[in-house]
Amino acid sequence: MRVNPTLRAAAACMALLAAAACGSSDSTGSSGSPGAGGFHPPHLAARSTLGKPEGQVNLIAWAGYVEDGSDDPGADWVTDFEKRTGCDVHARTAATSDEMVSLMKTGDYDAVSASGDASLRLIASGDAAPVNTRLVPHYKDVFPGLKNRAWNSVEGVAYGIPHGRGANLLMYNTRKVRPAPDSWSAVFDDASRYKGRVTAYDSPIYIADAALYLSATEPGLHIKDPYALDQKQFDAAVGLLKKQNADIGEYWSDYLKEISAFKTGDSVVGTAWQVIANLAKSEGADVRAVLPKEGATGWSDTWMLSARAKHPTCAYKWFDWIISPKVNAEVAEYFGEAPSNARACDESADKNLCAVFHAADEPYWRKVHYWTTPIEQCLDGRTGVRCVPYAKWVQAWNEIKG
Repeated sequence: MRVNPTLRAAAACMALLAAAACGSSDSTGSSGSPGAGGFHPPHLAARSTLGKPEGQVNLIAWAGYVEDGSDDPGADWVTDFEKRTGCDVHARTAATSDEMVSLMKTGDYDAVSASGDASLRLIASGDAAPVNTRLVPHYKDVFPGLKNRAWNSVEGVAYGIPHGRGANLLMYNTRKVRPAPDSWSAVFDDASRYKGRVTAYDSPIYIADAALYLSATEPGLHIKDPYALDQKQFDAAVGLLKKQNADIGEYWSDYLKEISAFKTGDSVVGTAWQVIANLAKSEGADVRAVLPKEGATGWSDTWMLSARAKHPTCAYKWFDWIISPKVNAEVAEYFGEAPSNARACDESADKNLCAVFHAADEPYWRKVHYWTTPIEQCLDGRTGVRCVPYAKWVQAWNEIKG
């Protein structure tokens, strides 16, 4: 994996996303938002055909997703796209999901690379339109595990094109943490063994990590989906995190600080991404990252079309381009994630890319619960009970941290 400033910036942006994951949406309880007591997206039709390219496309993206060579001469998958399609790319980098949602509401942008928290909001509000996957030829090569998922589809209707994915892993100091942990118990029930040197994700969405652990260790709670928690389940997860707080040395949102803490020994065990573990190792830290036996939370990004797109044909052409094997491999390698196109694994410059990020390991991904906006309508299919919406997660997180 190539380590470069843009990859570092991208990882930092993902940290910001985590800190604002699912953001301030739904706090108003306005009609049509996921937190309004139900998920009822407007009835919008996907395009059946494409017209003549409009000459440009306006994109909102995470840092490192739309590179034209200006940040790094070795990273440019925009120039060839423009030459081949006649669509000039105008991209705006966003730092958080909240920013992406706000920008999409302006109607000034054609498409966005939304993570699971933002994507549900955009679908529910009618700001994102369904997509006709038949108009995206390379969609057929997308890993099956990324198609028709809760964060990019509603009742079988696709609302976007999968871009890439990653898991939130358990990282530990191989010299200080023995035996090697294979469970999230290392940061929960056994956290006192490493008191003051446990690190955790600084985000309300981290409550889902506690819920996932409880789904395995407290079967009586009947937690099926870590993002669909009734009050009893939610209170149990919050209680576990309040107990953990006594052993936390630092809640991290800046990945550079996490790497530094593991290098100095101030942190010895906690949550991380594979790209962070790779960077930490490259800087001399004695660390390893694993997917615990209980599974993990994670993220998956989706290219979504604005319901008011002024340049829909160019947007569709971008969708197909960004998931084409060679380009998808370039983006995944540059950013530090698993590509969405199965054929990308044969096109990457680093032939270990897909092995390192488990790109083709579907049993691995079946253990990953991707970020999804918590809403009052329980996403696990339960009826007759309300689940705790994200606004309450934000309040609880502030209480957990004290």
